[in-house]
Amino acid sequence: MAFRPRVAITMGDAAGIGPEIIVKSLADHSVTARAIPLVLGDARVLERAMEATRVRLPIRTLARPAEAGGRPGMIELIDYRNVDVAEHRWGETRPAFGAAAVHYTREAGRLALAREIDAMVSAPLNKEAMHAAGYAYEGQTEILGELTATRPAMLLLLGKMRVMLFTNHMALRAVCDYVRKDRVLDRLVLADAALRDLGIARPRLAVAGLNPHAGEEGAFGSEERDEIVPAIAAARARGIDAQGPFPADTVFLRARDGAFDLTLALYHDQGLMAVKLLGFGKVVTLLVGLPLIRTSTGHGTAFDIAGKNMADHRNLLEAIRVAAEIALARRGAAEPGLAAAYGRVA
Repeated sequence: MAFRPRVAITMGDAAGIGPEIIVKSLADHSVTARAIPLVLGDARVLERAMEATRVRLPIRTLARPAEAGGRPGMIELIDYRNVDVAEHRWGETRPAFGAAAVHYTREAGRLALAREIDAMVSAPLNKEAMHAAGYAYEGQTEILGELTATRPAMLLLLGKMRVMLFTNHMALRAVCDYVRKDRVLDRLVLADAALRDLGIARPRLAVAGLNPHAGEEGAFGSEERDEIVPAIAAARARGIDAQGPFPADTVFLRARDGAFDLTLALYHDQGLMAVKLLGFGKVVTLLVGLPLIRTSTGHGTAFDIAGKNMADHRNLLEAIRVAAEIALARRGAAEPGLAAAYGRVA
C-alpha cells in the first residue's frame, strides 16, 4: 500500500466553525485516500458539531498518533477534554476556548518535531479569545515560531499565485518603521529557499511597494528608496531573482497572470485583499521557515455562522491535500510529476 502521511488537524476555537468543517471534511473519503488524518481537540465539541451539521461519524479516541489507521468514515482523535461543554455556545468568545486552541497548536507542533506526525493542518483560532486567556501571540504563526525558535513567514497559495507576507498581524502604523533592508532581505532569502524546496528551480520574486506608486522616488515616502531597493539589490547579488518594488495596485495582477512565482506583500491586508478577491474560500496558508509542515485555512472562526451548518469545508480539504502532498514529496514517496504539481498549488 502506498505511504500515506499522518496529518494532525487542530480543532481551533471550540465556538467557531473549526469543529464543523473538520467533521464535514472527514466525511469525505478523499481525505483518507491521501492521508491518515488525526484530530487534536475535544470529542464532546465534535459531537455537537455533528449534531449541527447532521454528519454522523464514529469517534475513536487514541493515546498517540501511531494508533491512527486512517479508516474512511471515522474520526480518530486525541481527546484533550479541555472544553467545558456546559459553557459551550457557538459564536461566543471565551478565554478557556482560546487557551484550548493554543494547546492544540502547541501539541501539533510538538508531535511534528518529534516526528510522530508528518504534517499539521490548523483550523482557525479566535485571537480575541486567545488574548483574553493571557496569550499575546499575533496568531498561530507566532505560537509555532516560539516553539521552534524560528521566524516563519506566511505563504498564501491560490493556484499558480503565491503571496508571502512580510508582516502579519501588525498595526499599519508600525509596518512603516519595521520595513528595513535587513528584514526585507531576510524574507527574500527565505522565499527563494522555500520555492526551491517546493520544486521551482529558479524562483522569480516580486516585491510590492509600501507607498502609492512604490514611493515615486521618495515623493510619496522614502521606504522604497532607502530600504526596499537596497534589499532587492543585495538579494540579486546573492543570485536571487528579485524584482521591484512595484506599485501594489498592479503587481498582483501581474502575479495572477504568471509574471512572478511569488510576490512579497509588505503588510497583512495588502496580500490578503489580493488573494481573497481572486479566490475567497480557496486560499491555503503554508508556513515556511519552520522545521515542520503546517498549512491552514485562509479564513477565520466565522463566529457569525458557527453552529448553523453554513460553513464551507472545502478550504480545509484543500489545506489537508496540500499538507499531505508536501509531506509525500519530502518523504520521497511521491508519484512522478508531483514537483510539477507544486508549481500549481504551492
